Amino acid sequence: MTDVTSITVPGPEAEYFAGLNQGRFRIQRCQACTRHVFYPRVLCPHCGSQELAWTEPSGRGTIYSYTVIAGKPGTGTDYNVVLVELEEGVRMMSRVEEIDLQALRIGLPVVGKVAVQDGKGQVVFVPRETA
Repeated sequence: MTDVTSITVPGPEAEYFAGLNQGRFRIQRCQACTRHVFYPRVLCPHCGSQELAWTEPSGRGTIYSYTVIAGKPGTGTDYNVVLVELEEGVRMMSRVEEIDLQALRIGLPVVGKVAVQDGKGQVVFVPRETA
């Protein structure tokens, strides 16, 4: 019997995360219709083309929506979850660092960066004024 936890599935999602783990933030752009695509896919959701290429986005965007998750009172473990709309027209979920939770607002300009911890990369955002 095969151990399914050891199976690696190649594809655009694996390539995206491999790039993040190396400190690179990339999204796809369709060569046929020129629109950007996120989450990584094998077909363009706009035109159906298979001609998707990797590109580095500007990283600039604005908060489209957000919520604050409350931790145990008095522990300082509250955190935010944001939906950021990048200048390239795609939205991605993440968090905003280096900000007081009360300063979060829809429309806040942010810029993304890759944070690598224990060999795992992820895109996080900071307010554009502090970047």
